[in-house]
Amino acid sequence: MRAADIVAKAGDVLRKYPLCDSCLGRLFGMRGYSLVNAERGRALKTLLLMEAYDAVRSEWDEELLHALAVSGFEPARSTLEKLKIEPPARRPCYLCRGLMEKVKELAEMCVEAGEEYEYETFQVGCMMPRELMKREEDLWTAYGLEASESLKSELTREVGKLVQELTGKRYSPKKPDLLFILDLEEWRVNTSARPLFIYGRYRKLVRGLPQSPWPYPPDSRVLYATSIEELITEPMIEATRARDAKLHAAGREDLDVRTLGSGRPFIAELKDPKVRSLDLRTLERMINEEAGGLIEVEGLRYVDGKLVPRLKAFAEIAKKTYVARVRFGRPIRDEELRMLEREMTNAVVRQRTPLRVLGRRPDKVRRKVVYELRAERLGEREARLIITCQGGLYVKELIHGDEGRTQPSVASLLNTSVEVVELDVTWIEEPPFIAELAGS
Repeated sequence: MRAADIVAKAGDVLRKYPLCDSCLGRLFGMRGYSLVNAERGRALKTLLLMEAYDAVRSEWDEELLHALAVSGFEPARSTLEKLKIEPPARRPCYLCRGLMEKVKELAEMCVEAGEEYEYETFQVGCMMPRELMKREEDLWTAYGLEASESLKSELTREVGKLVQELTGKRYSPKKPDLLFILDLEEWRVNTSARPLFIYGRYRKLVRGLPQSPWPYPPDSRVLYATSIEELITEPMIEATRARDAKLHAAGREDLDVRTLGSGRPFIAELKDPKVRSLDLRTLERMINEEAGGLIEVEGLRYVDGKLVPRLKAFAEIAKKTYVARVRFGRPIRDEELRMLEREMTNAVVRQRTPLRVLGRRPDKVRRKVVYELRAERLGEREARLIITCQGGLYVKELIHGDEGRTQPSVASLLNTSVEVVELDVTWIEEPPFIAELAGS
């Protein structure tokens, strides 16, 4: 489209619809660079004012002058006054309804809304009234405008520029610390802070403590009125002034199982945090002191949220070591224990979903590896089994057989019943991507 065609089309639009400088310029917003839309629109109105005067006949196009004056173009209003014609009342912009004149007010609202947050980068979003969006789209279609920019795009950009100027913070469309959302219907600014993700490892030092908040009424199975998730995340919520938190752990242990050694990897997700920079050593001490000996955490560090699904996927294959105290249904000889060690080392176990979780998980067969099993005699009918295996293996069922649903099992190899008296997780492999971060 040639420049003359652009001016002509701008005139056609203005003769029918009053548009502010920004909205007129935005209709041709994809043509030319280094101009804000208000400058582009004012330039078009200036050219139209020049076209409104016929130098040969010394005549003015009063209709075009009237259209320019209605849109708020002061030179056109002054021209009408000089021609002793009463200028028409200015009408609200057909597209933005005056929104582009309130950019500063919206930016100041953002600054105020962000005062309680710690942030270095931000982005501005917008909930645009459907009526304004439809008007804009209909006008584009009616006049064949293919190089236009949307009102939403310009409004958020211009508000963002002012917020950056007023705060010294940096506008960043990629992973901003804080998102300002302009609710134009309610005329308010909503905020949403990017979640914080903190990696660490926890040790569960007692039995009877659930990993997640207990969803059922208290009963004899629960010894503590809290959970691992609450013990870890509540001090974090307090320190970050977050709205909520979620614990993403690399697997989970049964209620009656402890997790010792270096602990279980986890990532805590802090939602809508107002504080982003923490002394993680101090936070670690706070968690451990407030836990009162139920759990311990260590190795807290900031990580990217994209590691959460990788951590959960890794839990299904990570090597883990368990120590189980077991009681046999009959006396067991030393040679049987040695046979058990041989048969279970590097064994591939075929395991159907255990009966105890069958109502909550689909019935399917899993194949998992037992890398090593060592047996230490504790008595005629008791032993300590040290089992290193692949993540996702149900170790209790590996031991007692689960009515034949796990093959082979300790019970099937010894041809006797086996009771799991106590079970502990003593080692869980470190996710390789965490080790890579430590070395970077």
